[in-house]
Amino acid sequence: VPSWSAMIIFNLSSYNPGHFILVGIPGLEQFHVWIGIPFCIIYILAIMGNCILLYLIAVERSLHEPMFFFLSMLAMTDLILSTATVPKTLSIFWLVAREITFPECLTQMFFLHFSTALDSAILMAMAFDRYVAICSPLRYTTILTPKTIIKIAVGIAFRSFCIILPDVFLLTRLPFCRTRIISHTYCEHIGVARLACADISINIWFGFCVPFMTVMSDVILIAVSYTLILCAVFRLPSRDARQKALSTCGSHVCVILMFYTPLFFSILAHRFGHNISRTFHIMFANLYIVIPPALNPIVYGVKTKQIRDKVVHLFSTKSLE
Repeated sequence: VPSWSAMIIFNLSSYNPGHFILVGIPGLEQFHVWIGIPFCIIYILAIMGNCILLYLIAVERSLHEPMFFFLSMLAMTDLILSTATVPKTLSIFWLVAREITFPECLTQMFFLHFSTALDSAILMAMAFDRYVAICSPLRYTTILTPKTIIKIAVGIAFRSFCIILPDVFLLTRLPFCRTRIISHTYCEHIGVARLACADISINIWFGFCVPFMTVMSDVILIAVSYTLILCAVFRLPSRDARQKALSTCGSHVCVILMFYTPLFFSILAHRFGHNISRTFHIMFANLYIVIPPALNPIVYGVKTKQIRDKVVHLFSTKSLE
């Protein structure tokens, strides 16, 4: 019969697991070294692109507009999203450093889910900005004042924080007395919760449904904004005016599609795609985290004239020096 002290030690260790083991991409372990090379290149592109974008928006007074403020928020959130996961993923691929402590796992999970929720909220705020700019251009500066923009920024950041923080507490209450091997390259809420030897119904309902409903509400509001924008655009008298109005939305629409299409595919495949291999799920989830943060600055750089001109000017002056 085990002593009381032994039982207490077992209970404490089960509620506070020392570490987890991140497998990486199951089935492709022998290719980890090679898979890490494109991941590293894309991550470097994401860091460089978003840092250049933030630098330009900070130093160029002509870019001190609401749209570019939200774009700088998107760039910072993309940096958090990719940095929360990619360095650890590369250490698994190249150094076989698979161990991750429970606090590190919770921290990674929080920043991963927080930045995804915040990305969605920023895209909704940017849709509202485009709606005001096109549907009420004369009132644009009076509606989107610096004070209002700060309120929107704080509001969406606080909302994302409140949605994701409970996930951390929902995991810390669980006992982990079975396997601690995570078949993934990073910690995500449901993946970690499934390792627990307890009922995880509340984790599934809150950890999946609340963020999903929040993202869905963002998508509905974005769709409403763009429906109203299109109605306003097609009422414009000249073709040039219509093209100019639509061109200001082009980059935003591209970023929306790059963010939500793989997100919903991943969610639906995870819930209903039982015939899709685990290897594909994990590879796709990893690409989703590295590719949009790398492509967003490129899309805005190519499609937004103000940014494109500033980038050309920045590098042409550097080459002349």
